[in-house]
Amino acid sequence: MQAIVETLFDAAYLITVLTIGIRMIRESRGDRQFRLFGWMAVVLGAGDAFHLVPRALALCTTGLASYTVPLGLGKWITSVTMTVFYVLLYGVWRQRYGIRGRTGLTAAVYGLAAVRIALCMMPQNQWLRDDAPLAWGIFRNIPFALLGLLVIVLFRGSAKRHGDRAFRWMWLTIVLSFGFYIPVVLWADAIPMIGMLMIPKTCAYVWTVLIGYSAMKKECH
Repeated sequence: MQAIVETLFDAAYLITVLTIGIRMIRESRGDRQFRLFGWMAVVLGAGDAFHLVPRALALCTTGLASYTVPLGLGKWITSVTMTVFYVLLYGVWRQRYGIRGRTGLTAAVYGLAAVRIALCMMPQNQWLRDDAPLAWGIFRNIPFALLGLLVIVLFRGSAKRHGDRAFRWMWLTIVLSFGFYIPVVLWADAIPMIGMLMIPKTCAYVWTVLIGYSAMKKECH
């Protein structure tokens, strides 16, 4: 039962975000913020597919234990693409609110992303093993959480100052995604049921993508 429900949910998620992303790229009519948002959605869906597709195959066939290497490789790739996702989201913020300059802020975003990706590449993560160390899971997520926090603050402040109703909840979608993700990182190995929090985390990302798509439909048509 878990295999069927989880596979259908993941398939619906991937199809939704990839379809919306491609449509945003094609229908943005030269609007850079929405074209960038479309690429952001594509990166999200394509990156998550590297983990979710092997997981679906594992659940529907011989079990997760038989797919340790593909699942580990998928997590590795997803960790990098999720970092790129937030860098692109920062780019959307700059485009939407006409931000110019602020090189220090941009340096901080790219610096945190670079540190996160560098930590993800370290062999100590042992991505391809089923007993990967928790400590490295925490280390690599510290700059990621700081990057997310920075984007939350930027979107909340700018949407409020500009009276931007279309993006007024963008900050909340990111808060929710991290709120559901962090317990999984910390405790999912000890308490497997906590892994179920990845479902509402995924829903939060779908909400993020839908905010951008809805705004584009109103502002570009």
